[in-house]
Amino acid sequence: METIVSVLKRIEEEQQESIDKAATILANAVAEDKLINVIGPGGHSNLAAEEVLWRAGGLAPVNPILDPGTILMFGAKRSNYIERSPGYAEAVLVSYGVTEGDVLVIVNAYGINSMTIDCALYCKERGVASIGITSTGFARQVPKDAPSRHPSGKNLHELVDVFIDNYLPLGDAVVEVEGLAQKMGPTSTYCNAFAINLLMIRTAEKLVERGIQPPVWTSANLPEGDRLNKEYEERYFPRVKHLR
Repeated sequence: METIVSVLKRIEEEQQESIDKAATILANAVAEDKLINVIGPGGHSNLAAEEVLWRAGGLAPVNPILDPGTILMFGAKRSNYIERSPGYAEAVLVSYGVTEGDVLVIVNAYGINSMTIDCALYCKERGVASIGITSTGFARQVPKDAPSRHPSGKNLHELVDVFIDNYLPLGDAVVEVEGLAQKMGPTSTYCNAFAINLLMIRTAEKLVERGIQPPVWTSANLPEGDRLNKEYEERYFPRVKHLR
């Protein structure tokens, strides 16, 4: 708990400038009636994309890219193989219609695997604005030729237009258990989820500052939830694949 709280505080205190820049990009997209595309390329990083889908208190025009290749429910080790496959990301992004003038939020705590790097390179090649939520800890310390890396050895934080550091501790897990060499208590999901929610909140604030009412979901479990959400469901059902 102490480690997680300290990391979250650091994100809030030290990443405001980057979050503000990224939120401007997202607010522009929403103001232009575009979607906020979000991908977590690899294993548990997919949870960050799910975190902002149809979320109570979350922005409605979020388009999570949840490809079966790296989602754990279709095989954990399988997802590991696929996230390390160069060239895989392009077909996924094309199939979701991510194209010139769009924005893509790439959330990957380690920021080094092939799919993650290929997502960032795709953005550069196609004129897609890119926002990366990742850490520098792994990127700076994992050898360039490690099996987990993109063949180029590049890092996500070096390639995106705006980089938000989630300060993931090296090794992810942080709790020492007596008699056990490997630490427990992974932190990456907390880091990713907190950072992307700060980004969504700041985006909504910017829209309000412009006089634009942010489209935000209400919990469907509240008595008025279905009624309040109906407008956004009708607006985004045809455009957000995983909302239907």
